[in-house]
Amino acid sequence: MEFSKLSLALLLGLALMSHYTLAQDSAADYVNAHNAARSQVGVPPLAWDDTVAAFARDYANQHVGDCQLVHSGGGGKYGENLAAGSGDLSGTDAVGLWVNERANYDYNSNSCVGGECGHYTQVVWRNSVRLGCAKVKCNNGGTFIGCNYDPPGNFIGQKPY
Repeated sequence: MEFSKLSLALLLGLALMSHYTLAQDSAADYVNAHNAARSQVGVPPLAWDDTVAAFARDYANQHVGDCQLVHSGGGGKYGENLAAGSGDLSGTDAVGLWVNERANYDYNSNSCVGGECGHYTQVVWRNSVRLGCAKVKCNNGGTFIGCNYDPPGNFIGQKPY
């Protein structure tokens, strides 16, 4: 009797852990992570878009073999943020990396100070309204994550918000 209770508890724990891990990579999780940052600066929320997500997925699939952070160019119509990790990087962790660049963004001068900030400014770009993201496990055991934004942002001379 005790063994079956322990087994059930372990199975339930593993099920909850796998749900938690998967939940960090759902469309809603990507959208929520982006919109949390956008709400901090008064920018309207992004919405998930399956067409944009298909573009992100197609491009991510091209990097299964190398996990290289090389931009796609957005097909000429999308903004893009990329992240890679040596292990299992979650989608929400990738968005967190981009949002953490906020510390390097100086709104008054509309420039990066002390490091990269372009990923952050794309996350909060006011005119971007649609989002699509994808994650793949690379052959080397790493993770490649890409998010695309429609319309794109980061135009020189324009502030994100």
